[in-house]
Amino acid sequence: MSYDLNDAMRNTLALVLAGGRGSRLRALTDQLAKPAVPFGGKFRIIDFPLSNCLNSGVRKISVLTQYRAHELIRHIERGWNFLRAELGEFIELWPAQQQTDAGSWYLGTADAVFQNLELIESHRPRYVLILAGDHVYRQDYSRLLAWHLQRGADATVSCVDVPRALGSGFGIVDADAQGRIVGFLEKPADPPCVPGKPEVCYASMGIYVFNAELLREQLRRDAADDASSHDFGHDLVPYLVPRARVYAHPFAESCVMSPGAIEPYWRDVGTLDAFWEANLDLTHVTPSLDLYDGRWPIYTYHEQRPAAKFVFDDDERRGAAMDSLVSAGCIVSGGTVRRCLLFNDVRVNSYSLVEDSILLPGVDVGRRARLRKVIVAGGCKIPEGLVIGEDRALDEERFHVSEGGVTLVTSTMLEAVVRSR
Repeated sequence: MSYDLNDAMRNTLALVLAGGRGSRLRALTDQLAKPAVPFGGKFRIIDFPLSNCLNSGVRKISVLTQYRAHELIRHIERGWNFLRAELGEFIELWPAQQQTDAGSWYLGTADAVFQNLELIESHRPRYVLILAGDHVYRQDYSRLLAWHLQRGADATVSCVDVPRALGSGFGIVDADAQGRIVGFLEKPADPPCVPGKPEVCYASMGIYVFNAELLREQLRRDAADDASSHDFGHDLVPYLVPRARVYAHPFAESCVMSPGAIEPYWRDVGTLDAFWEANLDLTHVTPSLDLYDGRWPIYTYHEQRPAAKFVFDDDERRGAAMDSLVSAGCIVSGGTVRRCLLFNDVRVNSYSLVEDSILLPGVDVGRRARLRKVIVAGGCKIPEGLVIGEDRALDEERFHVSEGGVTLVTSTMLEAVVRSR
């Protein structure tokens, strides 16, 4: 099928859905939306879809916000305001404004887009790219759009391979040998396999390409349906499957992979265990996500801070970090850090030991403290001599311990510990 990809890219509007709370991250999202959660030492989760847009050539981007949006909005305003409006480029913030007659907050992903339909139409796009703002991955959206155009699709769903044994935990796409979707199943007990791959199934990534005219029609239809939950995955896409040309796009076809990578990388870091694992993976010699690969950079905003510093080199105390990422502004002052990720302005004081842990910005680890397999929320001050991560039963009394044994520590929890001493 003949098409002009460059022209299509210029007429594509990306909508980044960034209003979710991410309640499975517990206290990490009590004060900010999941897309604003720090990741990888210096980034925010939302930096990944935004960077994918820029690297792919998508220059018309709107970010839809709702829950605890202040820090997310501030991050985008400070770090993502460099596009040229006079060239038709922009990153716009669309806060929830209760714009429909119902006067409700966003009821679902489709409703979030429907409530901004007037703004969408003002940009007159031919294609609309729907993106989740809370996943970590690198994807060339121009390849995704090309896939959509080549097949003459009305809508395309980006899909990642998952083992069939795990398919019951995802929204599963059933596609024929040509990639056309014939079924859309929510957490099925017996998920259908990918054609030619009996051991894997297609899981929806929550990433969609729509022909704009079709999307407008379907959003209005769905909004008028009282039985709908107004969600793309639950309602709008399943409705379209038997009525339109809806295709499954294999993520492997558009994933940006670094040299040596063995599989496409996509992570929903929506649980404490997944968040811990994805961050700690970056400390490996060859991480699954290579952020040092400059061919597809991840952009962000961060305050200018001095370089990380390691002080003291005595036999009894030595400031050292091994197999770790240590961000700007950190001081490892006579403590030992192993297999950890330290965000900006963390201080690890003398005789302390921190292993297999994530310390968010501004954490201060007191002398002789020991931390193992913990996530410490930003701004926490670990009292001198406190031990966390060695006695699960005790940790469960004082903190929150995940199913995978990751201990989440917050300032409120630490205040209770100090009072009980």
